[in-house]
Amino acid sequence: MIVDLPSSTTSAVNRKIVELRESGGVLALGRVLTLVIVTDDGAAIEGAIEAANAASREHPCRVIVLARGQRRAAARLDAQIRVGGDAGASEVIVLRGYGALAADDAGAGMVMPLLLPDAPVVAWWPGEAPAVPSEDAVGRLASRRITDALSARNPTKAFEQRRTRHVAGDTDLTWTRLTAWRALLATALDAPPHEDVTGAVVAGEAVSPSTDLLAGWLAARLGVKVKRSPAASGPGLVSVRLDRPSGPVELLRPDGKVGSLRQPGQPDRLVALARRAVRDCLAEELRRLDPDEIYGEALAGVSSVTRGRTPVAVPALAGA
Repeated sequence: MIVDLPSSTTSAVNRKIVELRESGGVLALGRVLTLVIVTDDGAAIEGAIEAANAASREHPCRVIVLARGQRRAAARLDAQIRVGGDAGASEVIVLRGYGALAADDAGAGMVMPLLLPDAPVVAWWPGEAPAVPSEDAVGRLASRRITDALSARNPTKAFEQRRTRHVAGDTDLTWTRLTAWRALLATALDAPPHEDVTGAVVAGEAVSPSTDLLAGWLAARLGVKVKRSPAASGPGLVSVRLDRPSGPVELLRPDGKVGSLRQPGQPDRLVALARRAVRDCLAEELRRLDPDEIYGEALAGVSSVTRGRTPVAVPALAGA
């Protein structure tokens, strides 16, 4: 069910939510958090709501979408409430602010009356994010702040902002996309011969925040020299090589979909390594509401990574 409330107020939205809840026979809320999505009004809103709805099936929540409209228009708040099949396991409130209500500092005032009592707040910027999310008006309301440097107009600049201005509670979906890579590499090092890693090379596209972040993670966790090189071909993160005395451990993904884990004395193993959907990354981030210390260490480790200029060639995978 979708209910439109043009030229409304937050008080009217709250009253309508209570009315819908009572008419539907729901006496209690089973919501574990409030997810605030901050974006500009446009086509991208539906994609963000779809991802939030999918994540809400694992984390029932109230979703508040701050859709900033035209700033030169007269001040007006158009609201929309989605419940039932149109809201997954959540209730979605879309607030479209115009004029003065489209300003960055106005969003917090519209959100506060609609927050669930005694429930943590998570802020998510699916597109462009503030340079310092923790200092943003909405960001100050949240215990967790989720950004996505890859979706910014300038991913390199956005990632550098995340790295240099990180505070506890910040995270970025470029980190969450690395979960499978980190798990495979950690599993490989847990297996015999249990040798120390002497060096590492990470290769990917020139503009790939996830490639930089994985290199920083390896530098921070292994305490070795890590080189970040461009890849001769392939999208995003393409390859990782961990050097050991008995031979390297390599994880390759030349086509952006299927990877190959190669270790001395073992047959090559094909693994699924397609880029994760935003909905899956968001659901993973909502599983924890405390600061991600490892992400912070990975960001700090980027400063010790050296950059190579020679492109790394990765052969096509046999049997892929």
